[in-house]
Parts: sequence; structure tokens; C-alpha cells
Amino acid sequence: MPASKITVMNYRQKILEEAATMYRTYGIRAVTMDMLANQLGISKRTIYEVFRDKNDLLKGVLKWMSEKQVNVTAKALAESENVIEAIFKLLSSMTAHFQKISPAFHMDLRKLSKNALNHVEELNDMPYYRNNAEVLLRGIKEGVFRDDIDVNITNKCMLEVARLSNDESLFPQGSHNMKDVIRNFYINYLRGISTQKGLKLIDRYEKEYDF
Repeated sequence: MPASKITVMNYRQKILEEAATMYRTYGIRAVTMDMLANQLGISKRTIYEVFRDKNDLLKGVLKWMSEKQVNVTAKALAESENVIEAIFKLLSSMTAHFQKISPAFHMDLRKLSKNALNHVEELNDMPYYRNNAEVLLRGIKEGVFRDDIDVNITNKCMLEVARLSNDESLFPQGSHNMKDVIRNFYINYLRGISTQKGLKLIDRYEKEYDF
């Protein structure tokens, strides 16, 4: 591979990681290409050689974030005794993650990124959507989720439940304890699709992870 292509690939990863950090900290609209270039110690021209414009960069960041979540989910599933434990690991990680994100990020995302979000969803790369099917199928196989649920419908419902629990317009940062929101939205939904075996595991991990 030519050295120039290697350089572009390396820059792309660095730009995506730094842009994601700055977006989460300051909000999307507050971060300019000049700010990003200064933070990275590169020229603005270098960024434009990799991304056409700010919208293209936002699409790249959202896709990178969703791919990262896919890997986090896969790791949790691989390292857990059962799918319920994996879910609680992910919920705990998600809670800590969202507490560090600026409210401006969520507000800007709703206002600015409709097209970018649609683009990512068309690729089936939204983190919750693709991984939930795997989680549900594994849960049915383990006997912790009911085998009479429709995986496709339940998958979509779980995506919406996850989105609602993270909707800043419904639950502004600081107005509710994030764990309370997750327990009332997501965990109660899990209870509805769980077997008795699954319910016992939910009770166990609720205590262990302090939900």
C-alpha cells in the first residue's frame, strides 16, 4: 500500500477519535474544523483531504461510534456467563458513558444530524439494532428469554426503548437518575420478555450492578 494511503488512513482514525471526544464534550455545533485541526496539531486542509465537510465528518463519527459499540457488545457477550449478565455490563457502561456527555451533544444531534443518522441506520450499523437480534437469539437459546417472542419486532421495540431512555428532551441531564430511567424503561421491558430463569438473573444482577 502506498505511503500516502497509509497516512490518510492513520489521519482518518485520529480525526474520528478526536472529533468524537470534542463533540461529546462541547457539542457538535460548537466544534469547528479549526478547533479540531488545532487540537490534533494538523492543518485544516488535512482534515478536508479526508472528509468533504463537517456533515461528512459527523457521519463518519456516528458510524465509528456505532462500530465501537458493536465491538463493546461483542466483548461483553463473550466474557459473560449468560446474556443477562452481558446486558447489565452494557447498561452499567452506558450509564457511566452518558453521564460524561454534554447535553449539547444530544441537542445538536437531534437538530443537525437527521440525515447522518438516517445514513447510518440504512447501513444497519446503529449499535443497538444489529446487536439486539444476537442478544435475543442467545437469550432464547439460554432459556432466559421467552421462545414465543418475535425477534424482529422485539428487536425494534428494544431499540426504541433504548432511544427513549437516552432522549435528552424527555430526561434532561440532572433531572433524573440515569439508573432510575434505565430500570423503569429498559429493565422492566426485559422483564416482560424473560422466563422465570431470566427474571431470577435480572433480580441478581440488579443488586450486583446497583440498578
